[in-house]
Amino acid sequence: MDRDATTDPIVTRIIAIVNQKGGCAKTTTAVNLAGCLALDGARVLVVDLDPQAHASIALGIDPEALDENLYEVLAEEEGAPRLADVIVPAGERLHVAPSGIVLSALEQKLAQERAETRTDRLARAIAALPDPYDYVLVDCPPNVGLLTFNALRAANEVIVPVETSHFALHGVHKLLETIALLAERLRIAPDVRILATLYDGRTRFARETLAEIRTRFGDACFDTVIRNSVKLREAARRGLPVARMAPSSNGAADYAALATEVAAHAPAQAEVPAETRPAAPQPREVVIEYREPGAADVRIAGDFNGWVPDRDVLSSTHQEGETCVWRKVLRLAPGTYEYRYVVDGEWCEDPANPERVATSIGPPNSVLVVR
Repeated sequence: MDRDATTDPIVTRIIAIVNQKGGCAKTTTAVNLAGCLALDGARVLVVDLDPQAHASIALGIDPEALDENLYEVLAEEEGAPRLADVIVPAGERLHVAPSGIVLSALEQKLAQERAETRTDRLARAIAALPDPYDYVLVDCPPNVGLLTFNALRAANEVIVPVETSHFALHGVHKLLETIALLAERLRIAPDVRILATLYDGRTRFARETLAEIRTRFGDACFDTVIRNSVKLREAARRGLPVARMAPSSNGAADYAALATEVAAHAPAQAEVPAETRPAAPQPREVVIEYREPGAADVRIAGDFNGWVPDRDVLSSTHQEGETCVWRKVLRLAPGTYEYRYVVDGEWCEDPANPERVATSIGPPNSVLVVR
């Protein structure tokens, strides 16, 4: 990834690492993915948006020893520092925009401002950097508030770390729906991908949970899985990415694989100039209906919308006698799609569609062919 004077201009990839659940390896992913990308030759900035400052600490930065951090940058008071002024080095080609507990007061400070000016502060700060980075990784707090709004507004990609446990899987659909709603509200369209973390392949439960994650989210999942590793915790305690502290460990191998996958998965607009891309097949309107007398809520999820229920779907209902008919309008290009309904929170196949495909765990997916 090293450049010379003839290299094309840098296209910064801004990746928000988001999950409203704590303990799912958000900070671990931000720090160690950044470390591996930097070792591979990229210039990387970690933006620590969590007031707990765990990413800063995990990269050897003491928040208490700093005079300024992201709070001053995002508060934008008169004479406030710019983002470049608070960045500190954390290794070769690796830098940190540090956090601090004072960052938790930002939402209250900006409460009277318009939403548009409150949520685009991080995006403006990154855009003003005089020397752009290859990657900016934003470690978000474990909630969906102003700081996460700023991260999503700035990012063109989102990584959702999901631990391989029942409760984490239970909440991930709601999280993706929340991200989709925020994206619609903020008029953005980030590329969202799922990363399975804290995986213990020795247990049957973890293997089954990983299979279900892959079944439900399909191509939205990274191939890489982050295994549970004590070396990751030891590296954080020593203030180093695991690839620098224990390069032969499982944790280093997993995050190196993730870095390779991330580098290969650049957004299409950064890979191929628009004028050279082949024309995409034109989507057309597809209407399907679900009839259920007793259902209170019916949504649809499939590989056409990242398995996020009702994302990019126009939904309406009407009565036919005692039966409520749920009408779903999709805009799909020609192709074959897998999907399921989510009926009052339960995932199920389409009873009106006999075309189905088996999955590795759980009920089959229904199949929709658009010609």
